[in-house]
Order: sequence, then structure tokens, then C-alpha cells
Amino acid sequence: MKMKIEVKVVSTTIIKPSSPTPSHLRFYQLSFIDQMSNNIYNPFVMFYSAEEKSNRPANIVKLSHNLKKSLSIVLSQYYPLAGRIKDNFVLDCSDEGIPFSEAKVNGKLSDVIQQLDPAELHKFVPFELDGQSDFLLGVQLNIFDCGGIAILSCVSHKIADAFSSLMFIKFWALANQGDNDDKLEQLSPQFISATIFPPKDISAIHIPRVHIPNKKIVTKRFVFDSSKIDALRGKYVKNQLIKRPSRVEALSAFISSRYIAATRVRPGKRFYAIAHAFNFRTRFDPPLPENSFGNLSRQFIRPLDSTKGEEESYVDVLRQMRDLISSGNDKDNIKKLQEGIDQCFNFMNEHAEELSKGEIVTLNFTSLCGFRLYDQFDFGWGTPLWVGANPPLFKNLVVFVDTKSGDGIEAYIDFEEEDMARFERDDVFLSFVSSTT
Repeated sequence: MKMKIEVKVVSTTIIKPSSPTPSHLRFYQLSFIDQMSNNIYNPFVMFYSAEEKSNRPANIVKLSHNLKKSLSIVLSQYYPLAGRIKDNFVLDCSDEGIPFSEAKVNGKLSDVIQQLDPAELHKFVPFELDGQSDFLLGVQLNIFDCGGIAILSCVSHKIADAFSSLMFIKFWALANQGDNDDKLEQLSPQFISATIFPPKDISAIHIPRVHIPNKKIVTKRFVFDSSKIDALRGKYVKNQLIKRPSRVEALSAFISSRYIAATRVRPGKRFYAIAHAFNFRTRFDPPLPENSFGNLSRQFIRPLDSTKGEEESYVDVLRQMRDLISSGNDKDNIKKLQEGIDQCFNFMNEHAEELSKGEIVTLNFTSLCGFRLYDQFDFGWGTPLWVGANPPLFKNLVVFVDTKSGDGIEAYIDFEEEDMARFERDDVFLSFVSSTT
């Protein structure tokens, strides 16, 4: 039986940049992708054991003070995060600050992690994830009965993609360690997104607000170890004219094919589409610096031909998944996006009626694999025991992150309750799952 956790906020402090933002940087230009993005949040929760106390203050008050002080210093570099959205064209870097909450959590950290329902991770977040808040960043320090802690950071998707959020945490962790001035200087954020994707007049475009439902969408976490992934990468492809897939290609195609198999039985006409988010930093020539801040990622989408039988479906979907992922590397597609042609938005707009009726079902994938979350998030007292990368509840969203060992993958999956019930009973799917805890 999974444990129900209770998280009670005991204090909230507004943290402002340690030095004022210069007047010439007062207004931050949103990029085209920023303009097309919703003000939802990318939350990451980092759990640290009480036993890992190398250089960690034994006193929670001191630990909290250090985190606030280093955060204030970081905000002087990441100054847009302390501002407010003025309109869908500029951000006012007003140094109004961000909330730093402290909360008490019932139970021991080890017990909570072993039994934690991924949906419970939202309790560590300082405000709702659906963008109702004016804040562009929120932080919460969660303190367990045993002395273990969990640090939550959530950055608004309106001005930053998940990779920017991760770089922010990495920068903060280094700042909290102290004596890392050279590294911090090298990793200072570069605000070039509006140069890469210039803003457009989109006043005539209706951008639907992302609705994050509280009911009927459930989140499950499935773990695939390296042996299962290797088996999946080789499954069905031995006698096929197809190159061995990457880990992400294989898992994306496998989850898609099993979801289709599980949901075909539902009444009504159903067609499927697949969407993958792409980090464009590595796709430019030369590549953009990893510390380039902003929304430098975007989804590409394509309809899925899923008419093959059970044995063939995985390979068939895999081929199409590979074609989709290849489109993310196509410089012509990136150039079109720079010109203001958003392929994903256009697809959604053209098929709005079918999507609203449930006749077209979209599966959305995002991969954070390869970032080395655990190595990057050492605040001075060791690497995290676990990093929870729970996405906001969003229908048919799959997020991949590396396991702590680095060779496995955790998949956070959001499905409708009815679909998830069928999906997690699928024997073929379960045969490749290593763990759900």
C-alpha cells in the first residue's frame, strides 16, 4: 500500500537578487517559442539523505539560510526569473523576487521514497502547476522527521524549457557549494533565445491554455533497467531491415505500440499521432552553449500509421518514431520554426475538431536522458538519493529520465484513468518493466 504523505508549509520568504538588475536589462524580450508556450511549470524534486552530511550544516536553520543566500546570488545572474510577465512580448525584470517556502513532511525520507506515488510529488511544490501564479520560479525546502530533505525547484515553461530549468539548478548547486567562481562564470546563463527564435506578432493566434485536470488523469512511474532496454532494442529487429534503435527511440516506440494495443478496444473511431520534444541547442551548427537560457526546445508531431498486427506494430511504430526524431534534426524544419512556422501548433489547429472529439489521440514524449541529474545536483553534501522529475498532469505525456545508475530509464507516464488501467495490465508491456517503485 502506497504511503499518503502530508506536507505542511510553515513559512514563505521572498528571495530577491543579491544585486539589482541594471536598467538596460530591465525588459527581457520573449522569443517566438516563449510566446507560444503556456505558463505551466517544470518541477524537479531532489531528495537528500540525512546520512550524507559532508559539509552539510546539521542545523536546518543554517542550511536554509545558506540556500537562501546562494539563491539570491544566483538570481542576480538569472535575473529574469525574479521578474514578472508584462505581456506576451516582454518580461519586466523588476527584481520582485521569488517565493522560498519551508515545509514539514510526515515520516522518514526512506519510507516515503519507497512507497511514494508519483502523483504525490506535487505536494512538494509551493504553488499550483497550472500557471495561476505570477511567479516565474518557486522553491520549497521540505524537511522530513528523520532530518532528510527534499529541495523542489519549478521554473515557468513560459520563459524556459526543462533543460534551462536543469541548468538553473546545476548553477544554484555550485553556488551553494562555495568557491566555484570560475565554474559559475563559465556557466553564467546566455539569454539568446529571442535572437535564435525572434518574436512575432501572434495577436491573431489563439493559444489554448493548458488545462491540468485534477481527476481522470493518473501518473505512474515505470523503471526499465539496462538489460530490459537492451532486450527491447533487439526485439523484432533481427530479421528486419532496420538499424538498432537508441534507448529513447526503442522505449518511445514500445510504449506507443503497447498503448495502442491496450486502447484499441475502447469504443469509437481512433487515430493516433506521436509527438517528440527536441532540444535545439545541439542541433545548430555550431551547437549553442548548454547554458543558453530560454525555450530552445519544441515538439514536432506526425500522424501514426498503426494498422499492422501485434508482432509487426512495434517495428512499424519504431520506423515512424525514427522518422519523427530525424525531423527534429532537419535544419529546414528548425529554420521554419525560426521564421514563425510552428509545425506542432499548425497540426493541432488543423485537427482541432478531431482532437476535441477524441478521434485523434496524441502521445507526447520528452527525454531528459543524458543530463546526469545526480552528478549535477550536489549542493555540497553529496548527490541526491533520488531525483523526482514529475511532470504536471497532462494527458498522454511520457517523460524519460536516467536512473541514478545511469544505464536505466525511468518513465513518468500520464494517461487517462481508464487507459492506464488497461495499459498497466498489458502482459507484453509488463514483461519489460523492471520496477514501479
